[in-house]
Amino acid sequence: MMESLLSLPITGILVTIICYTIALVIGKKIPSPLTSPMITANALIILVVVFTPLTLQQYLAGGSMISMFIGPVTVILALRIYNQRARLKENIVPILGGCIAGSCASLFSVWLFCRLLNIEQAMTVSVMPKSVTTAIAIELSRKGGGFIGLTVSSVIITGITCFSFMPFFIKVLKLKDPVAAGVALGCSGHAIGTAAAIELGEVQGAMSGLSMSIMAIVTSVIYLFLF
Repeated sequence: MMESLLSLPITGILVTIICYTIALVIGKKIPSPLTSPMITANALIILVVVFTPLTLQQYLAGGSMISMFIGPVTVILALRIYNQRARLKENIVPILGGCIAGSCASLFSVWLFCRLLNIEQAMTVSVMPKSVTTAIAIELSRKGGGFIGLTVSSVIITGITCFSFMPFFIKVLKLKDPVAAGVALGCSGHAIGTAAAIELGEVQGAMSGLSMSIMAIVTSVIYLFLF
């Protein structure tokens, strides 16, 4: 009976919702980049899978269904960008420049650290596309001969780090321009960073969604040229 209940897709969905709700409460009670709902919720789900009868396969039966919302969310981002088209036209040059600079900085910094630490080529190409969405990062890593698992991990860690700390740095550095804040989040944190941008405001969310797309294109071109 318990096995059948745990295997139902609704179980994974409920676990995800409950863990994220708890994470939101913790984040409000203890405001800190380290108590970001994105970090806390993931930690809680891991604890549930490790210390309860619920296995990873059983959780994914429902937890993975949440990915179906990626399509509708993408449409919402497109609508946000369309609603901000006037501001986009006014700032198209700095947006493109910021995305190109962000892509170059991301790729070069990873390459440089890997060279300094004498990390092998396969691992280097695996983590270089860390600042683009998972689907594109996987394809780039595969073409470069990298390890897919390492690529996915680096993308997730990058996104969560951006989601948790970037809003904090925006406040500390007093970055008041919503376009600049959105571009920074979209370039550095891809979809997860865009989620943080949406929480900051309409303009930030739209600019982050656009920057995420431009970042993916620019990074793909540079990466394929290098490898």
